[in-house]
Parts: sequence; structure tokens; C-alpha cells
Amino acid sequence: MKPLETISPDKAILRLALPAIASNITVPLLGLCDTAITGHLGSELFLAAVAAGGTIFNVILWLCGFLRMGTTGLAAEAYGSGKPGAVNVVLWRAVSLAALLGFFVILIRHPLLNIFLDIISPEKETAAYAALYFSICVWGIPPLLVTLSINGWFIGMQNTLIPMTVSIAMNLLNVIGSIVAVYGLGAGFEGVAYGTLAANWAGMVIAVCMVIRYSRRLDLRPHWTKIIHGGGFTKFFRVSSDLFLRSACIMSVSLAVTSIGARMGDLTMAVNTIMLQFFLFFSYFMDGFSFAGEALVGKYYGAGDFSAMRTMIRRLLIWSGAMAAIFMLVYISCSEIITGMLTDVDEVRETIAGFRIFIWILPPLAVWAFIYDGFFIGLTSTRRMFFTTFTAMAFFALTVAIGMSAISFADSPATGNRILWVAFLGFLTIRGIGLALQLPSIIKRHSENFV
Repeated sequence: MKPLETISPDKAILRLALPAIASNITVPLLGLCDTAITGHLGSELFLAAVAAGGTIFNVILWLCGFLRMGTTGLAAEAYGSGKPGAVNVVLWRAVSLAALLGFFVILIRHPLLNIFLDIISPEKETAAYAALYFSICVWGIPPLLVTLSINGWFIGMQNTLIPMTVSIAMNLLNVIGSIVAVYGLGAGFEGVAYGTLAANWAGMVIAVCMVIRYSRRLDLRPHWTKIIHGGGFTKFFRVSSDLFLRSACIMSVSLAVTSIGARMGDLTMAVNTIMLQFFLFFSYFMDGFSFAGEALVGKYYGAGDFSAMRTMIRRLLIWSGAMAAIFMLVYISCSEIITGMLTDVDEVRETIAGFRIFIWILPPLAVWAFIYDGFFIGLTSTRRMFFTTFTAMAFFALTVAIGMSAISFADSPATGNRILWVAFLGFLTIRGIGLALQLPSIIKRHSENFV
């Protein structure tokens, strides 16, 4: 395979972005299969329990997303510097932190479960099944976090094919394992959780095998003296903590949109669930280009090639703008068709029609938050990312608070939901604009320090 330096920027971007997009698209397919299996177990309680238990699981995974992002940025920088030893240290520090964090989650699983169940507040019987689902799946968190860190390392090493392979394999094994456990072994509801648990451990084994195979090209044996006593620990933990706090801000806004929408009634909650699918579908594609940005910007940063970095950033911005334009046109022309595919409830469809302007403008407003996040992760300028995200979150909270003081969201759900979506889109826009304004000065400072 030709090194990236000998191919065009566009080919380099697509070689990284397309496998990542393919990997992302398998995620909703897995959720659909799990829902279908659970939905045929004879009670709506099982569906509600998987939704509640899965939410707890996903929140933990979301908060630990820094393991993937931070590892990608640091690995890309080490790769660009041409220092195999630095690449080795990044890998094993990330894997060690992921394993320790995973087992820590297991140690605190009982209070953690109680906290989340208090927040979600499901019915008593649903809560019991959700607790059962989580108590099984939680044992798969250590291997899942290790796999997450390994995938991040491979992206930093300019390889998204391996993370795609691992992700698709895990999802297929999850579906097969759940079907076998539920129907073949007669495990019932618990079989869905055991299928997920088995897939997470199998996924880690596959990821580790990929690392071993990659060791033929690099010496990836753990050199614990360098890993423990070598330099770079301060930066490693700074990047990790900044990204953790940033993820917490994004998760808080996401949960607030769902929670506030729920308080405005079942109709508003249903409308927002459908509208958020448009955002999620767009994010599956934009995350692919964001991953490419992390890997390529980090590589050129490590190599000190800021001219090539600026060229790559310009091409990534063009690709991102094109994706936003395509999605905007699709949403303008097909939003009613897509909504009809997602729900056949006339009242929900009619209400969404009155909110379609938010769906139309979502891609051009949200796109910059995705791609500039990739640039900043590649540059490991994570402190700026956190402060920008925190500022955007403050705007969201202030907008909602002012809206709630002016009207009662429960009594005027249509107006309240419009205010909620203005706040959400403003949150995304401020993140993108804030990072865009800071990027030139950050690149200039890094280039001056590199000389």
C-alpha cells in the first residue's frame, strides 16, 4: 500500500473516512436487530428495560469516548514524528487506562446503577429488568473500553479499515449471539444481554489479534519501563481529562433535549425522537470525515509539516461543506418521505412538518462542530475544545432558561419545542464557530514552537 504522502489529499481523506462511515452505519442496524429480538419476547416491559439499561450502558461508553479520541490524536502525532517508541507508549498507556477504568466501573456498578435508575425513573417492574440487563452487560465494559482505545490507536496510525472490521465483526457476533442465546438456548430476555457480553469480549480478542498482526511491522511489545517512567504522562492525562469533560458537556445537552421534550408531553417526545434521527444519520457520515481530520492533522502536526496540514484542512473543509449541502438538499426534498418511513402516526408527522425548517438547516449549522473537533483532536488542543463546548452548553442552558421564564413549556409545547431546538442548534453552531475562530492562531503557535 502506498504511503499517504504519495497520494492526493482527497484520496487520503476518503481512504480514512469511508471505512469509518461504513463502521458507523452498522451501529443503528445493531440497535434495530436488538429491538426486533426483544420485541418478540412477549412483553413491552422487555423493550422498555433494554432501552433503560442500554441508556445507562451508552452513557458510560459516551463518557469514556476520550479513550478513542485522545488515543487517536496522540497516536497520530507519534506516527507523524516517525518515532516507533512513542507509538508503542501511546498504545499501551491507552490500553492500560481503558482496562483500569473498565474494572473500576465494575467495582462501582451497584451505586452507578442506582443513580441512573433514579435519573431515568422507569416503572418498578421495568427497573428490575433494566437492572438485570445492566448487571450482565456491565461485565463487558472492560473489553469494550480496551477495544475502543485500540481502535483509536489504529485511526491515529492512519488505518480505519481495522476499526471497521472489528466494529462490524462485533455487531454481527452480537446479533448472532443474541439470537442463539434467546432462541437456541432458551435464555429469554437475559439472552439479549449475554449476546452483547459475548460480542464485547470477542471484539477485544479480535482487536488484540489485529495488534499482534501489526507487530510484524512495528515492535509493539510493551516496554513497561518507558510506559510507566517515560515522559508525556502530563499531556496524556490532560488530553484524557479535557475530552472527558467535553463529552460530559455534550451528553448533558443531549439528555436535556430528551428530558425537556418528555416534560412537554408524549407527542413532543415522539417528535423530537424522530427529528434527532435526522441529526444522528448526518453524524454517522460526518464522524467519518472527523476521524480523517484527527488522523491526518495529527500526523502532519507530529511531522512538523504545517504546510501540508493547512492543505489537508482546506480539503477537509471542502468535503465537509459538500456533505452538509448534500444532506440539506436531501432533507429539503425528502424530509416528509423519511419521516413517513420512521412513523405512521399522523399527528407526529403533521407536527414534524411544522418543524421541518430545523431539519433543513441542521446540516449546515452542525457540520462545523464535527470537522473542527477532528482538527483540534489531531492537534491535541483539547483544553480549547472543552472550554468552547462549555461555552456552547452555557448558551443552550441560558436560552432554555429564558424561554422557560417567558412561557410554560408544558402549556405551550409547540413554542417550547421551537425554543429547545433553537438552543440545540445554537449549541452546535457556537461549538463550530468558536473552534474555527481559534484554529489559525493555534496552528501558528504550534508552527512557531516546532521550529
